[in-house]
Amino acid sequence: MQKTIKLIVIDVDGTLTDSGIYYDEHGNEMKKFSTKDAAGFFAAKAVGIKTMILTGRECAATKRRMEEMKVDFLLQNIKDKASFLKEFMNKHGLEKDDVAYVGDDLNDLAPMKLAGYVACPADSCKEVKEIADYVSSVKGGYGAFRDVMEHILERGQWESVINTIYGAGV
Repeated sequence: MQKTIKLIVIDVDGTLTDSGIYYDEHGNEMKKFSTKDAAGFFAAKAVGIKTMILTGRECAATKRRMEEMKVDFLLQNIKDKASFLKEFMNKHGLEKDDVAYVGDDLNDLAPMKLAGYVACPADSCKEVKEIADYVSSVKGGYGAFRDVMEHILERGQWESVINTIYGAGV
């Protein structure tokens, strides 16, 4: 499956996070990201799949975490994800089968239909689950993206990539 995927588009709230939005006493927004998802980002990079964060909200915590994950494209505050993604795909010569999309909620439905492979966390809305090629057994914010990347890469390839990244010999 991985051979055709050139770009994986990932939503943030509810996919990389538990969908909670937290504010401190100064009004700063905070999010909880799972460290388990890092393996998914590193594996994508190791096999040449570009990563794009496409989110409707803007948050400094997202920017910081995605810089740590060395994502290729970080797009925040995108209200019309489908139009943005369609234009991006045209500009970069990407076909439907070149793109994977991981999201969890209603605002992901339209852009998901532009992708050749669709995945979602276990706690996604029913409409997203109905169109997903893969529904992770893991909830958003608890390593669902890592699980999706493990599904995209065949078992032997995942093990090889993880061994290369971490020297783990899994």
